Amino acid sequence: MVTTIRAVDVVGGPEVIGAPLDSARAIIAAVRRGFPVAAVEHVIASGRMTLAEIDEVVLPRKTLSHRRKIGTLTSEQSDRLVRAARVIAEAEETFGSQEKAGRWLRRPTEALGGEKPIALLDTSEGAAEVETLLGRIAHGIAA
Repeated sequence: MVTTIRAVDVVGGPEVIGAPLDSARAIIAAVRRGFPVAAVEHVIASGRMTLAEIDEVVLPRKTLSHRRKIGTLTSEQSDRLVRAARVIAEAEETFGSQEKAGRWLRRPTEALGGEKPIALLDTSEGAAEVETLLGRIAHGIAA
C-alpha cells in the first residue's frame, strides 16, 4: 500500500486528481472516472517521465492533445499512468531518490533482456517484470 500511496504522489496527489486517494478503492474509483490531464502534466513537469516516454507508455501525443481539450484521460489511460507511477514510486523507494531512480529506469538492464525498464511499462506484464527486479534489488538478491 505504501507504494500505491507514493504512486498517487507521483501523479500529483489528491490536489491534482481532485479526490481523496487514501485507499485502494478510492484509487480504483478515480482511475475508472479518468484522471485529469493535469496528472500527466504533473508527471512530465516533475521530471519523472518525458513527453516521449508518456507517448510510448501512456498515450500518444496526438491523443494527449485531444484529451487536453476534454480535460480527462480515459480509464484505460489513467490505468496505464498509475501503473507507470507505481513502478516509478517503487524505483524511487528502492534507490532513495528521484534522480537515481530515473537514471536506473532509463538505463538498459541485462536482467530485462537489455531493455530500459521504463520502456517495459507499456504492458502490465512488463511492469510486473520491472517490479520483480526492483524487489530483488531492494532485498539484495542478485539481479
